[in-house]
Amino acid sequence: MKFLFDDVAFSFQALRTAGHAAYAGADLGEVLVTCRNIPDGDEQAWYREWTALAERLHRIGDEVLASGHRVSAREALLRASNYYRTADFFRVDNRDADAESDRLARCSRQTFARAAELFDVPALRLEIPYENTTLPGYLFRADGAGDAARRLPTVIHHGGYDSTLEELYFMVAGGALRRGYHVLAFEGPGQQSVRRERGLVFRPDWEHVVGPVVDHALTRPEVDPERLVLWGTSFGGLLAARAAAFEDRLAACVLHNGIYDFYELPLRGIPPYLAEWVAEGRDDVAGPALDVSMVQSTRVRWFLRHGMWVFGAKTPPEALRACAPYNLDGTVEHVTCPTLVLDAENDVICHGEARRVHDALRCPKELMVFTDAEGAGEHCQEGAALRFHQRAFDWLDERLSPA
Repeated sequence: MKFLFDDVAFSFQALRTAGHAAYAGADLGEVLVTCRNIPDGDEQAWYREWTALAERLHRIGDEVLASGHRVSAREALLRASNYYRTADFFRVDNRDADAESDRLARCSRQTFARAAELFDVPALRLEIPYENTTLPGYLFRADGAGDAARRLPTVIHHGGYDSTLEELYFMVAGGALRRGYHVLAFEGPGQQSVRRERGLVFRPDWEHVVGPVVDHALTRPEVDPERLVLWGTSFGGLLAARAAAFEDRLAACVLHNGIYDFYELPLRGIPPYLAEWVAEGRDDVAGPALDVSMVQSTRVRWFLRHGMWVFGAKTPPEALRACAPYNLDGTVEHVTCPTLVLDAENDVICHGEARRVHDALRCPKELMVFTDAEGAGEHCQEGAALRFHQRAFDWLDERLSPA
């Protein structure tokens, strides 16, 4: 689905940002006028215009909160958080040395944290014990959370390659809360604030990340231990499937969307000879060639530059090779809980991967395909949150019967 831009990456990211309007993370008019001022493919203009919008909403949020308008403040701050995230998206050339990227990310976290305190049931900020540190999270609590005797089904949700902890509210928690689910959202190694603040990069054995989060969830009095759901989004669909193969405390798993082999995804965007050079370790020619390739494709350039950061790689070829261990060979068939695999008809990022995951599963399973005709055919159903939540949560309701 083309949305406002010819550049595929710009179009998808604009749709992603606008789609969060379903849960107060954007306003369509703001998105339209902002994108109108951004030339196609101009990453500097993208940063400039989204930053200006985020800062304007940030100021409005501060002003109306000081005047006692809590709902207006919450709505302004939620949009500011999402727009700060969007402004930072393409700043991937050298994130470790990019002070402005750090500022945008910090502002996104801070505006969301202030908004979360203004929810009808305030979200709880968590620090989840993990090895010798902690993982950041939020517990978003549905109505009725104040009743200590009423435990509710709980979705444990993590994102993927580039989502932020705060964005998980717009992706899943907003819809879950309306339906009587708590959501424990968290970031793991390689994901935004964990990479920025703790220096931890992705690891393929994601069960060692999810296990401590499940441990923590089971200490919460609000959580029904018999109705725990693991939900992974985008690259998180692969990571969640891997974790579910080793985790027997789950009542269900949602793979949003399913990915079987992460290494194959970037290979689809580069010439075969480059892939061979990378595999053979011929970085003297592969590195310069990939740099040329990335200039021609915003999406490929972004994928590899971001990959260098999240995998701790020094060069684009290293980032590509770092993707190789991320597959479901020998694991997905060991998932035992009922599993929903989401697919998108027009998914240009991982077309065919969800069906591959579904076919490999041996547990009770369902493949749920979203189509372009219903406006939900993009990767992770971006731009169609209400339709996507209706179908996915109805599936969960039928299996968990939330009170």
